[in-house]
Amino acid sequence: MAKVVQRSNAPISRIVTLLALLLGACTAHAAWVSEQQAIMGTRVSVTLWHADVARAEQLAAEVMSEMRRIDASYSPYQETSELSRMNRLAPERDAATPLSITPEMTRLLDKSLYYGRLTEGAFDITFASLARYYDYRAGQQPSEAQRKQLLPAIDYQHVKLNKTAQTVYYTAPEVYVDLGGIAKGYAVDRAILLLREAGVQHASVSAGGDSRVLGDRRGRPWIVGIKQPRGEDGVAIKVPLSDAAISTSGDYERYFIDADGEWIHHIINPRTGKSSDELASVSIIGPDGFDTDALSTSVFVLGPDKGLALIDQLPAFDAILITRAGKVRYSRGLAPPE
Repeated sequence: MAKVVQRSNAPISRIVTLLALLLGACTAHAAWVSEQQAIMGTRVSVTLWHADVARAEQLAAEVMSEMRRIDASYSPYQETSELSRMNRLAPERDAATPLSITPEMTRLLDKSLYYGRLTEGAFDITFASLARYYDYRAGQQPSEAQRKQLLPAIDYQHVKLNKTAQTVYYTAPEVYVDLGGIAKGYAVDRAILLLREAGVQHASVSAGGDSRVLGDRRGRPWIVGIKQPRGEDGVAIKVPLSDAAISTSGDYERYFIDADGEWIHHIINPRTGKSSDELASVSIIGPDGFDTDALSTSVFVLGPDKGLALIDQLPAFDAILITRAGKVRYSRGLAPPE
């Protein structure tokens, strides 16, 4: 039997016109949607492209909800957070009676302790054992007596994590954990995952100095600006990115100038309990904010030479450093040819 092919009687030009109208109807509502809120002690923003504006607005709201959830769980300033609970109870526990924690807290602690080992203590979530006595708004810092008393408590090895059992305890009573050097990077990763699973292909999420982009900006790279250090206006360097994360740590975020004219800021060297004093800004580029966030703090503490040596050993990451003298230095992957 011969195959019967049915043909439309409509002229080809009419069909093309109808297709064009349908395509126009599909893209007429597509748009960029942006949202900003104050969460995690900083400005959180999301920008995404979606064919359905109402759905895009819903997804932006879901991003903000996820950011608030993470803040509620890991903020040291909220008494009901899991982190606050851990800091209250873990010093009272031991190997026989460790504290049970959530799988997510286990993951955050595991990654934090990994970077503690990798950087030989330059990244240390127990820095707050002393650093919590700094008050940057009031221009106050710990006394020398406090520094001497609490400096031994700054040691990530005091945090005893059992990944399998999902338990933890501290081996010194003065230990106090702060996840501020890694939680925002983790949060932007979570937000990007949420958007990707919803089918979004072009998006940017930032939380303070931590950003991650999904795809490109519809044919062009996303442009992330690295601020001029020390509170100056403007952008020092513009970085084009696609499907990447970037984290910037700067000594201009929280600081005061003491009576001796010394710049006192929030990035504390765990070995001294004082502000790190070689760099003004460190930006790390890599696949995930969970890592770039921790590495930007690590490199800031290590200083330019040791910091770049570390990044040059990690093939997936690059660094842009601005010293206190204003000199820009790059990791090997970004350095211009000689």
